[in-house]
Amino acid sequence: MLAIALGLVSGLSWGVGDFLGGLASRRAHAFTVVALSQAAGLVLALVLLALTRPDVPGAAAYGLGIAAGASGALGLAAFYRGLAVGTMSLVAPISALGALLPLALDLAAGRSPGPLALAGMVVALAGAALAATAPGPASRAGLGLAVVAALGFGGFFVLLAESADGAGALWSLVAARTGSVPIALAGVAVLGAGLAVGRALLPLVLGAGILDASANLMFAAGSQRGLVSVVAVLGSLYPVVTVGLAALVLHERLGRLQAAGAAVALGGVVMIAAG
Repeated sequence: MLAIALGLVSGLSWGVGDFLGGLASRRAHAFTVVALSQAAGLVLALVLLALTRPDVPGAAAYGLGIAAGASGALGLAAFYRGLAVGTMSLVAPISALGALLPLALDLAAGRSPGPLALAGMVVALAGAALAATAPGPASRAGLGLAVVAALGFGGFFVLLAESADGAGALWSLVAARTGSVPIALAGVAVLGAGLAVGRALLPLVLGAGILDASANLMFAAGSQRGLVSVVAVLGSLYPVVTVGLAALVLHERLGRLQAAGAAVALGGVVMIAAG
């Protein structure tokens, strides 16, 4: 049950953070937002590391964390850019399909959460997709970027969980930021995006970075206490949060099917917990 709770809270944190990052990416380059937000997350991780002083991990576990960070950075840049050029309520659910990768790997390895929990995972993802489907006319721009984001997030889930097994949740977060920050800075340099953002955008960028790092930490901790696929699916319910905030703040119109999708996603969570 602790793994389930950590997965749900990580999804909530990712949802709010992604909304803030998506907003910032409408007025600044996506790689700029990713670089600054990931750097903020690295600072938070280093502060926690200095306070708690966990054992130093082996090179292999740390390397997996770096690879996770690189995969996540590419996925996040594609996701933020997709949110900036397209409709949030179309881009978000496609990116959430990255949770299918750890699910497929768990099933291939014979690690099944059980029939009821497995059905709940399918129901939860379907509900999240339905809740995040844009009613009426919507821009299809950014859908290719959403697919890239899904692949990046899927790789991140798998690699970070492997890193956390050997390095612990906090060190895996530090390692992930060690991988993501240079990738993001390289993207900024290649694209000539620059690192300057307006003073009004800075709280959005920093908030996105802190929430993303917090979600990563909770996901890593959850993956140590339960199946990676279950925690990843619960974490991938973030589109429900992102779309809900888009409706409240940006006044994107929500329909009855979206409300029903949120209820279906909640029912899937109950099935997972019961299973």
